[in-house]
Amino acid sequence: MSHAYIYYRVDAAQAARAATRVDALLRALAPYCGKQPRRLVRCDDASTWVEIYEDIDDWQAFETALQGRLDALEIAGLLDGPRHLERFVAPADPIGR
Repeated sequence: MSHAYIYYRVDAAQAARAATRVDALLRALAPYCGKQPRRLVRCDDASTWVEIYEDIDDWQAFETALQGRLDALEIAGLLDGPRHLERFVAPADPIGR
């Protein structure tokens, strides 16, 4: 299974609007994840956020849904720069075995 981590900076003046829209995005993408998606804020910089999506079975369906909801929610205009998506999977032979 795949996990997605998406980080970005939010325009401080738009933080409340961004939170509402990103939380709607998380709810919309929940059916594509094995765990409830969540949003975190960086400890030392409240303008840096990360979305965490875990246990994604169908990556293509997830990406399609993500892009569609991002466009519909018009999140890009509330950010200070681009979103960065990183995809992770468990190693085939975990360390320590």
